[in-house]
Amino acid sequence: MRFALVAVIAAACLVFGADAQVAAWSEIVAKARGQTVNFNAWGGDESTNAFIEWVGAEVAARHGVTLRHVKLADTTEAVTRVVAEKTAGRERGGSVDLIWLNGPNFLALKQQNLLYGPFATALPNYAKVDTTQVRSNVVDFTIAVDGYESPWRRAQIAFVYDAKRVPEPPRSMPALLAWARQHPGRITHPGVRNFLGSTFLKQALYELAADPSVLQTPATDDNFAAVTAPLWQWYDELRPNLWRKGLQFPQSGPAQRQLLNDGEIDLLVSFNPAEAAVSVNAGLLPPTVRTVAWRHGTIGNTSFVAIPFNASSKEAAMVVADFLLDPATQARAQDFRQLGSFSVLDPAKLSAVERKRFDDLPTSPALPTLADLGTTLLEPHPSWMTRIAGEWEKRYTK
Repeated sequence: MRFALVAVIAAACLVFGADAQVAAWSEIVAKARGQTVNFNAWGGDESTNAFIEWVGAEVAARHGVTLRHVKLADTTEAVTRVVAEKTAGRERGGSVDLIWLNGPNFLALKQQNLLYGPFATALPNYAKVDTTQVRSNVVDFTIAVDGYESPWRRAQIAFVYDAKRVPEPPRSMPALLAWARQHPGRITHPGVRNFLGSTFLKQALYELAADPSVLQTPATDDNFAAVTAPLWQWYDELRPNLWRKGLQFPQSGPAQRQLLNDGEIDLLVSFNPAEAAVSVNAGLLPPTVRTVAWRHGTIGNTSFVAIPFNASSKEAAMVVADFLLDPATQARAQDFRQLGSFSVLDPAKLSAVERKRFDDLPTSPALPTLADLGTTLLEPHPSWMTRIAGEWEKRYTK
């Protein structure tokens, strides 16, 4: 049955306690050996691709699991595949075993009951996840995760600038507009069909909306125009001061980064606070780049992995999800020489040896701390991003 495996685990834990959970997990690990996990994940970043390749080598050596990275240009590719398989009646033996998922795509699959689970709380390492202070670990774009996703990396908007050319960077969206007027053509953002482009607009909306709390509820025909009116007024003034007068946009974060490296722009938006440190280390940006966070906080979220309802290798997918939560894996991911992704774990739940892995990580002048980043603003409801992208295209791509 679809949820039988997780149901057995949950029942065993209630009756027999922790020892039964260990036994049940051992059974999952044993079944996972020899399975292949088709991990559908964005393939547009070299560091992330290398990290997934390392994960594959580790789970193969430790658990006999083969990890195949199915590189996506957009997560909707995998979502569309799962939906198509459901429509075709393919209830098992699906082509997608694990998806790097969040936001609107999670909502779409959850609403249609196309996710396997709940499974996350059955993972041994999930007990070390911060589920109290980091709300985005349990709430994905305002949607309760309910165990149908497992977190693996955190992200927060930060802005990367070349300190050689920008001694005093702006620290809010209104200040950004003033800066752009003084330095026309020196900033851009990815197109809004790219998550960075739409998130740039969501950040502006957070700062400009009369009541930002409304963003935690769905956008409607009744409230969308009024709530977003200040955003479009701000953007109308910003657009002619963008790179190439706002008539062209880089298609991705890496393309935007190349513009900064080439000296065509001076400031870029990133969803990885370690973007500057990672890129300097990789030789992709000059050593003079630094990171600035906005004064009143920026949008942050958590990246998750989820298992489709008809995955062929559910046990192996769970093994991979648990490995991503291993403290050693999380410390490696936080190392800016690897990914630079802040951990989803709670330091208070780690042993002294596990905490030391994080304490011993290298630092960089381009690397901010969590304190430097300031307040983390929760993602708006997915409907805001969908509507904003559509409205932007209607207004600016005529």
